[in-house]
Amino acid sequence: MSSPARPVVVSPDVRRGGGAPASRTPPGQVLTRKWPVLHHGEVPSIHPAHWRLVVDGLVEHPLELGFEDLHRLPQVDLHCDIHCVTRWSRLDCTFTGVPIVRLLEMARPRPEARFVIQHASSAPHDGWTTNLPLADLLVEDALLAWAEAGAPLAPEHGAPVRAVVPRLYFWKGAKWIRRLELVADDRPGFWERNGYHLRGDPWREERYAW
Repeated sequence: MSSPARPVVVSPDVRRGGGAPASRTPPGQVLTRKWPVLHHGEVPSIHPAHWRLVVDGLVEHPLELGFEDLHRLPQVDLHCDIHCVTRWSRLDCTFTGVPIVRLLEMARPRPEARFVIQHASSAPHDGWTTNLPLADLLVEDALLAWAEAGAPLAPEHGAPVRAVVPRLYFWKGAKWIRRLELVADDRPGFWERNGYHLRGDPWREERYAW
């Protein structure tokens, strides 16, 4: 007996301009069918059995989940476009995973929580982070994903689990994610400390801090 189909979540940008590719491509971007590999540092090798995610900080109920725990939560297929700050865009991607908003509902953010720091494993800089407003994760199309186009993510694309936040430039979804820390005040992450924009809206070309 086949398993039931997963719900499909369509990111709002996919519908932009009636779905025409030109209308879905932010200013200054070039379309590609490939998925370029860009990251800082070495690609970590993380076995799914050893992967853990912590949701903590300004929450009422801190969480710690393993790979199998995540799979037991309601899953979706996310149809979205992705846009890299280095000026490539890839349309019609399908990621499989769990909406981050479901985890936040379980953790129950405290009223003073306004930002989220994503922590990632990225050798030799295991303290790699990126920051974003909490509001950008309280949506259905921000995902903790373990597959794309029906296949498990490759290590260079963030396996076993990465964040996908398609409304922002792609670096705002951390590869090899291991922690979501809710905080009251914004705290720039690795690329933000090196000149990238604090939020990174591709439609506003928020590439750099200047």
